Amino acid sequence: MIVVLVGPSGFPPVRALARRAGLRCVPDSADEPHRLALVGALSSADRDELAAALEARPDVAEVIRDPGSAPLASRHFRPEPSVVAVGTLSIGGGAPVLAAGPCAVESREQLMAVAEAAARAGAGLLRGGAFKPRTSPYAFQGLGPEGLRLLAEARRQTGLPVATEVLAAEQVDLVAEVADLLQIGARNMQNYALLAVAGAAGKPVLLKRGLGATLDEWLMAAEYLLASGASGVVLCERGLRHFDPQTRNILDLAGALAVKSLTHLPVIADPSHATGRRDLVAPMALAALAAGLDGVIVEVHPDPDRALSDGAQSIDLAALADLAQRAAAMGVSFATPSVRRPSASVEGWGR
Repeated sequence: MIVVLVGPSGFPPVRALARRAGLRCVPDSADEPHRLALVGALSSADRDELAAALEARPDVAEVIRDPGSAPLASRHFRPEPSVVAVGTLSIGGGAPVLAAGPCAVESREQLMAVAEAAARAGAGLLRGGAFKPRTSPYAFQGLGPEGLRLLAEARRQTGLPVATEVLAAEQVDLVAEVADLLQIGARNMQNYALLAVAGAAGKPVLLKRGLGATLDEWLMAAEYLLASGASGVVLCERGLRHFDPQTRNILDLAGALAVKSLTHLPVIADPSHATGRRDLVAPMALAALAAGLDGVIVEVHPDPDRALSDGAQSIDLAALADLAQRAAAMGVSFATPSVRRPSASVEGWGR
């Protein structure tokens, strides 16, 4: 349940009541809490009894008995949009973010060329896979720890914070040493053991929607991360599996907008995975921005036809610059890190 306080002085007595009932009490603010989420297992009779006791208190303005299955992620808990800090970049509640980078880190030359192009285009976040979940065991699986080292170098060169995927609970500590934003992929959206460990790392997490997940299931996965201690969660709509082979998936912009009405968490779109076609990436990215989402994440490669992973849905460096220009023509100004380090140009890829 969610408890709305008359003022922050009501926090200690309400927290004491919650603890006696065996519930965790999570304040909406560490300094001046006005809303409290009481979470944990409780029978319906005990829950009704506690709610009645809270409603009778003069320091309680309202008790929301049923805030849904994901109270920490709900707008009942935080009516206003949350802003997630990723390094010195802010996602949500303001200018949208452009996240760009290769599907998989293949080499230093490839990554640095894309990172420099992303910085020039006004991207606020560099994405790139060091560890890759692949349907085929023979497909390129990423460079692993070497890929993480290269991502750290790209951050030093460009000042862009880094988002990269973690595949298993035992990888979390290693990836968290480098990543500013931990990514949970669509296949792992309901890997609850991984969600709990990733949340406990205390970093922000990018949570992609599962291939056939409902909005409620997506929010429940976010709840695992928040309940485990994630400093913030960014939801990513990346397309749902469907029946038409002309596109890889179907980008559910209506669902992405609907979930924004249910949660305070930022919501971005991934048109690369959603379409599987590089000619559709920019139009769908612009559609997502026009719809009012909090950003887009796109796959970029210097030579997509030679990419070791998802080349068909990767745009090249010129197309990334064109996407940024078309967004600017729509009046979109992308969020960028508050401090960007000087970057050195990288020569040699495909020239």
